Amino acid sequence: MSFNIALSGLAAAQKDLDVTANNIANVNTTGFKESRAEFADVYATSIFSSGRTKVGDGVTTSRVAQQFNQGALQFTNNSLDLAITGEGFFALTPDRFSQDMTYTRAGAFKLDKDNFIVDNNGNYLQGYSVDPVTGENQSVSLSTTQPITIPTTAGAPRATNQIFLSMNVDSRVTAQDRTIPFVASDRSTYSHSTSVTVYDSLGEAHIVTTYFRKMEKVDSTDSRETWTEWQTFVMFDNVGRDLPATIPPSAPAAGDNVVFQGESIFFDSNGNFMVPVVLPPDPPPPALPNIQPPFTNMTIGEPPRITLPRAILNDVGGDYLTNGAQFPQDLVVNFRDAAGVRVPTQFASSFDVNNLSQDGATVGNLTGVDIDAFGKVLASYSNGDSAYLAQVAMVRFANTQGLKQVGNTSWKQSITSGEPISGQGNTGTFGAVNSSALEQSNVNLTTELVDLISAQRNFQANSRALEVNSSLQQTILQIR
Repeated sequence: MSFNIALSGLAAAQKDLDVTANNIANVNTTGFKESRAEFADVYATSIFSSGRTKVGDGVTTSRVAQQFNQGALQFTNNSLDLAITGEGFFALTPDRFSQDMTYTRAGAFKLDKDNFIVDNNGNYLQGYSVDPVTGENQSVSLSTTQPITIPTTAGAPRATNQIFLSMNVDSRVTAQDRTIPFVASDRSTYSHSTSVTVYDSLGEAHIVTTYFRKMEKVDSTDSRETWTEWQTFVMFDNVGRDLPATIPPSAPAAGDNVVFQGESIFFDSNGNFMVPVVLPPDPPPPALPNIQPPFTNMTIGEPPRITLPRAILNDVGGDYLTNGAQFPQDLVVNFRDAAGVRVPTQFASSFDVNNLSQDGATVGNLTGVDIDAFGKVLASYSNGDSAYLAQVAMVRFANTQGLKQVGNTSWKQSITSGEPISGQGNTGTFGAVNSSALEQSNVNLTTELVDLISAQRNFQANSRALEVNSSLQQTILQIR
């Protein structure tokens, strides 16, 4: 009996040594979770045996239990390196269309030849579909996840439709004589100008220049005598820059090259933007044939705008678009910011543009990838575009120690682990996703070396018990 007990002790000590050695071997393995050998005594008796004098039957390995405590974070320069702070696993599949998932904490990811995010073994990182603008996910069900891909281009270009311009015009400049026509090439006929780059349907850049000129008062009986009027003009790609000035046509004919005239901007004595509701008729306008009259009426309560009709810009006989591209919608210059908060002002200060933006874009190349704590993947492109691509799927289990090891620092669900529960990072009981970081092994090398010594002493002690047992049996055999 004692011989078998000593043998079981040797086997247990050997198992303890094996587990400790495996922990030490993986001290630098990313995402590795240390194991602990757990033992139980062996005790067997019958219903008629005396439990008071029964000796145990040795020891057995009850379980080699994984310890899923948090490992330290190692920060890197690769934004695709991911680490989880808290509970949860990344979900991986062996191919793009498989649902055979494995789960890991090792986040050393990279792009494959098809721009999918994969681990070192080519397994695909799974993510939820999201709205490209807001990043809101459409589902957190594990069955709806897909491999995450990072496009290297921003896709097709977007033609500009809206330009937003807010500025301060200098109240100190000299007012222009109303009888002098506006000519873009003559700097003396306007007060200020600014330009913005816009894009057509093919992504080619064009320059839209907006001009402002402060106008002299009409007469003392005009209800706008206390207001200051600024006329606005827009020129597309310098077309019509040197055209002479006569009477403006009611609408330009096809192929005409015109400077587009917008609605006048009015300011009160405090320099605040004003919206006229009812205006008395003006004197007859000066002769300006190259000036396009406004195509939109004043909107009460909103700053004015200048509309460049697409029919004119897209006309084959004109000089605006000569590359075969088009503008699918009218090009509108709005004298406000996109949110409608900033509007033009007129103060005794230099001309200053405080907001200038447009909604078009040319083709862009990938310049960076950012992943936030919620696992949302945001790609940035050289054309200024950014888009949410996906959200990294997070998975947890009711009993993590019940997971089945499959190697490569990965696990699969088992009967004892329970069903996988999917969710979002940094939400509820799911940990936060850390980009440009890797979770190191949670092995404490000092502790493991102490355990190694302890296991060695245990092995030696059981070997000694086996030796003593052998000596006793030899003594018995020598009795005569």
